[in-house]
Amino acid sequence: MTRTATRRTESNDDGSASGTAIYVYGIVPSDVETDSEVKGIGDPPSPIDTVRHGDIAALVSEIAVDRPLGTPEDLTAHARILDASAGEVPVLPLRFGAVLTDRDAVTKELLAEHHDEFAAALAELEGKAQYLVKGRYDERVILGEILSESSEAQQLRDAIRDRPEEATRNERIALGELIANAIAAKREHDTRSAVEALGELGVDVALREATHERDAVYVACLAEVSAQSDLERLVDELAERWGERVDLRLLGPLAPYDFVRTARPGG
Repeated sequence: MTRTATRRTESNDDGSASGTAIYVYGIVPSDVETDSEVKGIGDPPSPIDTVRHGDIAALVSEIAVDRPLGTPEDLTAHARILDASAGEVPVLPLRFGAVLTDRDAVTKELLAEHHDEFAAALAELEGKAQYLVKGRYDERVILGEILSESSEAQQLRDAIRDRPEEATRNERIALGELIANAIAAKREHDTRSAVEALGELGVDVALREATHERDAVYVACLAEVSAQSDLERLVDELAERWGERVDLRLLGPLAPYDFVRTARPGG
C-alpha cells in the first residue's frame, strides 16, 4: 500500500532554503499533518510539507531551482502524493508543474487569492475520492465475437487467409476498419451499461477517452470512501456478467482529477 503523506492534526510554517522553490501538489484542509518520511519530486526529493492559510493548506515540497521538471519519476511522484492523500483527506489536485518562488508566494498568490473557493470545494469533497472503472477486451474473445456476428468480417478473413500481405492489402485494411468500428460500438454499449450500474449507487460519473484500441470501459466516478466495498461489489458483478471478454478493474481511491478544476498559482 502507498504510504499517505497526510493525516489530520496541526503544524507550523517555515521559509524555504536558498536555491530552492516550492512545488505545489494540491490543496487540503488546514488540519492535516504531513509524514516526514514521505518524499516528493526532485533528485534528491524533499519531504512533503504544508503551507497553511485559514481553513486550507497547500501540500508542498522544496525543489532545486536549477533542475528542470518533467521526468517520468516526477510525474509518478506527483500522482502518488495526491492519490495517497485522497484516501485520507479531501484533496484538490493541481496540475503537474505548479511552482512558486517561496512559501510566502504560496500563501499570497494561491491560498489567500482562492481561499473561499478552495474551502468550499474541499467541504464538498469531504469523505470522497475518485475511482476508475477500467476494462479492456480480451483480444481472442472479442475478435471471435465480432467474426461470429459479421458475415462481412468472415468473408474478409477468408479472403486474406494463407495469402501474401501485399496481395491482400485492401482486404486487410477493410477488415481492420470493420473490427475497429465494431469494438467502438461494443465499447459504447458496455460503457453505457457500466454508467447505468454506477448511477444506481448514486455516484457522480465522468467518461474518459479510450487510451487503447481494445479499451472496453474507462469511467471515473466520485464516491464516498466509506462505500468502496459497494463499488467493488458492482465491479465484480459486471466482471462476472462479461466473463472472459473483458478484464475489468477498479482503481482507487485517487485524487478527484476528473471532478475539480483548481486555479493555477497566480491565476
